Amino acid sequence: MPLRGGPYVQAACFCDTVIEDKGGVLSLIRVIDTLTHTERGPNPPEDMPPVPHVGKLVLMLKSGTARGRWNLRVVPELPTGETKEALTVSLHFEGEERGTNVVADMHFVFEHEGLYWFRVYLDEEELTAIPLRVKYSRMIVGSTARQT
Repeated sequence: MPLRGGPYVQAACFCDTVIEDKGGVLSLIRVIDTLTHTERGPNPPEDMPPVPHVGKLVLMLKSGTARGRWNLRVVPELPTGETKEALTVSLHFEGEERGTNVVADMHFVFEHEGLYWFRVYLDEEELTAIPLRVKYSRMIVGSTARQT
């Protein structure tokens, strides 16, 4: 059954830091949709090595007509098409403009260059998807001159 009337996505993104004030208002610091990993040296690897990344996953949802308890799942989809283990959270919606925020620590190891999708489901319906592109850059540095 499609999600009609809510819940609605107010924000869905990755960022470095989230500050929550006493009133529950979030400030998102350094929102990212691209992660660039650079290897430097005289002979950096041709292919990107595994890149661990720590950041925040932020979902801000407004109830609309949704009420009660729902299961939220975030399923990472790799550029290869395979999926990884989902993050699962139980949410409670109170209706109308009231909502809920999910701020989760993201500890993820990116093993491939390319576009990752983090698909967000409420119960079994896909609510949205968050893209994150991973790029790899090689920087060849160091002396290749002969020592005398």
